[in-house]
Amino acid sequence: SPVYLVGEKGGDPPARITGGERCITGLSVARLTGDIAFTATDPTSPAEVYIADPDGTNERLVTDLNREWSAAVAPSPPERFSYRVDNNDIDGWIMKPFDFDPGKRYPAPLWIHGGPHREFGYYYSHEFQVDAGAGYVLIYTNPRGSQGYGEAFSRACVGDWGGGDFRDIMAGVDEALRRYPFIDPARLGVIGISYGGYLTNWTITHTNRFKAACSEGSICNIHTQFGTSDIGHIWDVAESGGRLPWDDPVWYSEHSPLTHVRNVETPLLLIHAEDDLRCPIDQAEQFFVALKKLRKDVTFVRFPGESHTFSALGRPRHRLERHRIILDWFGKNLAQ
Repeated sequence: SPVYLVGEKGGDPPARITGGERCITGLSVARLTGDIAFTATDPTSPAEVYIADPDGTNERLVTDLNREWSAAVAPSPPERFSYRVDNNDIDGWIMKPFDFDPGKRYPAPLWIHGGPHREFGYYYSHEFQVDAGAGYVLIYTNPRGSQGYGEAFSRACVGDWGGGDFRDIMAGVDEALRRYPFIDPARLGVIGISYGGYLTNWTITHTNRFKAACSEGSICNIHTQFGTSDIGHIWDVAESGGRLPWDDPVWYSEHSPLTHVRNVETPLLLIHAEDDLRCPIDQAEQFFVALKKLRKDVTFVRFPGESHTFSALGRPRHRLERHRIILDWFGKNLAQ
């Protein structure tokens, strides 16, 4: 996310004044001088404050808030790769574990972002660093629906949840396995939050390639999401391509992981916040009950007093417990 300088009356094209493989997360411009102050992060550094001249030159670091943390840890940098699906160029990354040994084979969770119109990029992810520090290779991609690649690509999943987006993430796994022989194909995991949780649920109802899964704040039944989510009556219609549940119940059913729940063979950890208004907790309850009725391997963890974003903004003790639960789950299921 660079910063561009745009003329007040147009004319000259926008000029990029900050760059690098990093993400600008906040920006302020001095009214009198035009100097800019911004916060920036990269995959191995949490955000700090910088200032620069109006044209982006003479950039200097103002804060060093993470000095002690930086001295105590060895973060892992990502490695980008690309692949092609249905005439789309897709970005993917892997992140190697701490103390990486190229002679070993490592378990690898596939991380799926939320949105669906969000994106992975060059910003610091505590989530990824925790997983890499625990000895995993991470795989993550920007399937169709992701932002940052133009409107057509971002809208390409609308009306097609579980279609092209699913093909993109699976092709990303195949490409990572082709490029990186240190990834153990027999020890793959899959994890995601919100829409990422939906696509995790969808994935394990459509393939048994993953040895363990973790679905957080997820959706399993798009039909019942309508009218119960704080944005469901708007969001579901937009994401379904304008369909209403009573006009096209077949679409809502066919695109819901719950409809295909009999296919699940992958051990699943469901994590959900009890005060989640975006993806209400009954979504996890429905999937959990169905899997228990089918005698599948499923564990359900509820976090009281937390909302949809608790993994990033919740109580510290809950966030720590969440990490422990997830690492224990993948540790148990991907160990061998």
